[in-house]
Amino acid sequence: MATKARIGAGFTLGGEQAEADPLSEGAFVESGLYSVIANRQDPRCFVIGRTGSGKSAALQHLEEVEADRVIRISPEDLSLPYITDLQVIRFMDSLNVKLDLFWIALWKHVLLVEIIRHRYGVNSPETKQRFMATLRDRLIRQPGKQAALDYLEEFEGKFWCDTDERVREITDRFTERLGFEGGLSAAAAGFGGKLSSSDVTEQTTESRAEMADRYQRIVNETQLAKLNQMLAVLNDEILDEANFTYIVVDDLDRDWVDERLSNDLIRCLFRTVLDMQRVSNLKIVVALRSNIFQELDFGASGGQEEKFRALILEMRWTEPLLEEILNERVRVAAANSSLDARAFRDLTPQPNNTRGNPIHYMLQRTLLRPRDAIAYANQCFAAAAGKHRIAWEDIHSAERQYSANRLLALRDEWKPTYPGIDEVVMKFKGAPARMSKIELQTRLDDCMLLMTSPEFSGVRWMTELSRAMWGSSAEHSWFELYQPLLALLYRIGLVGCAVGTSAAPLFVGDDPLLVDAQSTVDRCEYFHVHRMFHKALDVTRAGDRQTT
Repeated sequence: MATKARIGAGFTLGGEQAEADPLSEGAFVESGLYSVIANRQDPRCFVIGRTGSGKSAALQHLEEVEADRVIRISPEDLSLPYITDLQVIRFMDSLNVKLDLFWIALWKHVLLVEIIRHRYGVNSPETKQRFMATLRDRLIRQPGKQAALDYLEEFEGKFWCDTDERVREITDRFTERLGFEGGLSAAAAGFGGKLSSSDVTEQTTESRAEMADRYQRIVNETQLAKLNQMLAVLNDEILDEANFTYIVVDDLDRDWVDERLSNDLIRCLFRTVLDMQRVSNLKIVVALRSNIFQELDFGASGGQEEKFRALILEMRWTEPLLEEILNERVRVAAANSSLDARAFRDLTPQPNNTRGNPIHYMLQRTLLRPRDAIAYANQCFAAAAGKHRIAWEDIHSAERQYSANRLLALRDEWKPTYPGIDEVVMKFKGAPARMSKIELQTRLDDCMLLMTSPEFSGVRWMTELSRAMWGSSAEHSWFELYQPLLALLYRIGLVGCAVGTSAAPLFVGDDPLLVDAQSTVDRCEYFHVHRMFHKALDVTRAGDRQTT
C-alpha cells in the first residue's frame, strides 16, 4: 500500500512516445513480442502496428541490450529526397518506368556497406584498404568471390563516408548511365536539370512506350548480380556467430521522401530484407505503421504478399500485459519520488461491486496500446495531484481530456491515408452507445454525403468506398452498400460490432477480420463507438453516465 505521501503535480509514468520517454528503458517490459524481435532464429522481422503500439520502444531496447551488434538505419540520412528530386527519376516516373530493381540495389548497397563498416570499423581510406586486402587474401582460391569484391572497389572514394554521401554517389552513377545509354542530356539526368529541346524533340519522334521500354531495359541491367555475389561473401566470410548483427529500420512513417514514391521505396525495402534473409548471423528488423503496410502493393511488382505476411510480427497487447507495463512504470517513477508504490493498483481506488475494477475501466477505454494506457494514467495523476492516491472522480474527470486527445491522435494517424477522416468521425457525435443497424446506416449515409461538400478533402477515397451506393443497380445488399465504409471505421478502431442482442461488442483488437465476411456482418445487430471516444463524441448510455 502507498504511504501518506501525496502525488506530486509533476508525477507521470513517462512520455507517450519512445524517443521522448525518460522511462522507456528503465521501465521496459520484455514481453513475448520483444522476444520475437530479439530472437536470432525467429524469421519474423517486419514489426507492424498502430501508432503507440510500442514498435519504436522495442527497437530502442534492442539497441540498449545489444549495443555492439545493432546498426540503425534512419531514412532521413539516406538522401532520398535528393534522389526523388532528380529530374531523371521524375522523368522515368512520368514514363511509368518501374524503378524497383534500382531501389532494391540501392537498399542492398546501403545495408551491405553499413554492415562492413560496422564489422571492421571502416572509417578512412586506410582502414578500407586493410579490410579489402585481408578479405582478398582469404578469397585467393575463390575467384568468383574475389570478382564480387570489385563492386566495393568501384566506390572506393566514398566507402567510408556518411551514408547519404554514398547513396548520392551510387545514384549519380545510375543517372549518368541513363543519360549516356538512354540519350538524355546531362542536364536532364542531373539534379534540378530541365529537359532540353532535344529531349523534348525525342519525345515527339519516339513514342513514350518505346522510350519506356528502352529505359526499363537500362534499369533492369542494374548491378544486382554483383550485389548478390557480395551477399554470398557477407554470409560466408564476413558475418559469423561471434559477429551476429542486427539492423533496425524505423521512422518510415515520417515525411522523409516524396509521397508518390514512398510506397515504392518501402515495398522494395521489404523485398530486400526478404532476399537478405539468406545471410546467416544477420537479422534486419523493419518497423512500420499498420496503415502504411496496408497500402503497399506487393503484387504490382510481382512480389508474393503471403511471403511477407509470414514474416510479420503484429504488435498486439492484452489487458494483463498493459497492466504490467503500468506496474513497472509506477515502480520506477515512484523510486524517484516520495511515493511508496510497487504497482499501479497501489495508487488507484479499491475495486468494488458498484464501480468495478478501476484499472479494467481504464484499459477498456484504450485500443490496447501502451501509449493509450500511459496517456490515461498520466491524465489521472494530473487530476489527482496533491492527493494520496487517484480517486474514481479523478478517473472520470481525466477521461474527457484523455478522450479528446485520443480523438485528435486518431485523426493524425489516419489523415495521411484518409484526408478528411476527422469529418467522418464527427458524424458519430452524439451517437447512442448502442446503435441498431438502421441507426448506423443513417450515420454512414451522412458520411457518404460529405462528398457533396466542396471543402471535404476525402472525395477520392470516399468515392471508392461508396461506389455501390452511387451505382445504377438497385439490387445491392446492405453488405455491398455499407461494408466498405464500415470496414474502415472498424479498422481504425472507432466502431465495433455485436453479433446478437446481448453479445459484448468486438473491436479490431479482438478480431481484425470480423467485418470482412458478409455472413458475420449480416448477423451483427448492434454497433458501438469505442469507449475511448465516448467523452470526446458525447456518446452516453441512458441512465448510466458514469460507466459508459
